[in-house]
Amino acid sequence: MSWEVRFKQGVHLPQIGWWLDAQKAQARSFVSHAHSDHIASHRETLSTRVTASLMRMRVGGKRQETTLDYGQPWTMEFGCEVKLYPAGHIFGSAMLHATSEHGRLLYTGDFKLRPSLAAEPCATPRADVLVMETTFGLPRYVFPPREKIEQDIVDFCREALADRVTPVLLAYSLGKSQELLQIVGRAGLPVMLHAQAYKLTKRYSELGMKLPPFALLDPKGYAGHVIISPPLQGHTEPLTWIHPKRTAVATGWAMDPGAIYRNGCDAAFPLSDHADFPDLLAFVERVQPKVVYTLHGFAKEFAATLRARSIEAWAIGQQNQLDLAL
Repeated sequence: MSWEVRFKQGVHLPQIGWWLDAQKAQARSFVSHAHSDHIASHRETLSTRVTASLMRMRVGGKRQETTLDYGQPWTMEFGCEVKLYPAGHIFGSAMLHATSEHGRLLYTGDFKLRPSLAAEPCATPRADVLVMETTFGLPRYVFPPREKIEQDIVDFCREALADRVTPVLLAYSLGKSQELLQIVGRAGLPVMLHAQAYKLTKRYSELGMKLPPFALLDPKGYAGHVIISPPLQGHTEPLTWIHPKRTAVATGWAMDPGAIYRNGCDAAFPLSDHADFPDLLAFVERVQPKVVYTLHGFAKEFAATLRARSIEAWAIGQQNQLDLAL
């Protein structure tokens, strides 16, 4: 027997009766992390303690929660033993490793192989079946060295402050904002956070992450600070009153031509909480799966890349085009 993997707004493993990152409310679902596209009002959830706490801030109602430490075994129905491993995506993010009569299965959720200042280091346990996200699954997505990206962000902020202009960094409130805080805060720059990011960053601190000093965005006292805000707020209220300002977006899509113009910013930095193309390949090499199922982003293209390397791979829920050598 082998694992049966289905997909419909989330991955479903019918042999054990669990969903993985279901986007609609289900009886039971593993939640890899607390980003809004990975959570719903499930009756029963499996996650890390950090993810469960962050999820409570974003999804109302009561649910039965099972929380595991990384590497802690838990036996569910049908004799299936699961363990959670750090995914390196955001604080508390996890991959699910399941071992049963069907073999070993690893589901990544969103993950990042390169080190992050605001997430636990990613693990790479061996598995027979790998279900992996492939957001940046094209060869053109090769991020610059992490040290260069971080230095470029710090230089952008310092130059703006030296010109008596307020630097505004636009990033998701959960995950990316805290990584930016680590980068600019460790460089000794004073930071103010938009209310959404401030609330989540306080929870990070309460959950045990050591962070540089930060303050809530003050409309009267923002001068001389780096501002971190969600992207949409960069073009609408309440940040229209910050003047003069210089804006930059932090996203892996900064690798695409025209990213500055699409985001209406002065700069774009390829700081991502996802793996780039080389790290996707490196991850598969370390896990050593017999079959790979790809999800999200360039799933079809990355599956074809793996098949060209003699690895059985299929994009879940998509029409897979076989590339036959003639």
